[in-house]
Amino acid sequence: MIRKTIFISVILLLLASSCSKYQRLLKSEDYEEKYQMAMVFYEQANYDKALQLFDQLLPYYRGSDRAERLSYYYANAHYYQQDYELASFYFKRFSKTFPKSKFAEECSFMSAYCKYLDSPRHTLDQTSTLDAIQELQLFINTNVQSERIGECNRLIDDLRAKLELKEMNIARLYYKMEDYTAAITAFKNILKDYPETQFREEIMIGMLRSQYNLAINSVEIKKEDRLNEALASYDNFTAQFPQSQYANEAKGMQKSTLRMISQVNNK
Repeated sequence: MIRKTIFISVILLLLASSCSKYQRLLKSEDYEEKYQMAMVFYEQANYDKALQLFDQLLPYYRGSDRAERLSYYYANAHYYQQDYELASFYFKRFSKTFPKSKFAEECSFMSAYCKYLDSPRHTLDQTSTLDAIQELQLFINTNVQSERIGECNRLIDDLRAKLELKEMNIARLYYKMEDYTAAITAFKNILKDYPETQFREEIMIGMLRSQYNLAINSVEIKKEDRLNEALASYDNFTAQFPQSQYANEAKGMQKSTLRMISQVNNK
């Protein structure tokens, strides 16, 4: 027990001494020592301490030979700290400040990649997702020979899939709320914006259900036109998915629609 207490006391003294030395370093005017220690902290993955020193070193070495290296490490330190918003900002600043640097292309990509990492799950606001797509596309357009283009396209596909899922959930919600007009519009917009969508079969049956329910709940003056729209929706669905799991349901709506059209005409 005594040995354990002594050991803890020694550790606390070492930590206090280390913190004291670091605080003195922060207050020091010896920028060469600050520079060397910042590099040590960075290599040791002690990014918090490295960043505090970088904050002091960057203005001091602005315009010098060390400015490029410091700026590069500064952006990377934010990235390793998982502060992707700041990392993206400083990667972009690096690529603009040092366009001839061997790290310029990497930093341009990393700026966009950090925006990708900062994109939230599909249930949240997707403004940053749209920004990430724009940044990745900009990288592709300005670095046409880059080996990173394939990765950019993969990341864009991933982000677009997130946007697609959000739009799909919105359309599902409209249908669940029985706002069939809004559901039809939402389903059509997904097909327009994502022609290769993985949800095509669900969208097509969703449109048919929405058209059918809109028709049967319509006032008489609009009912016939909407019933005919439901039939057209049925034809589109069966043409694309003749062996669909929803085939029986779709056939039932078609028969019901035909009966109602006949009743309307008889009136």
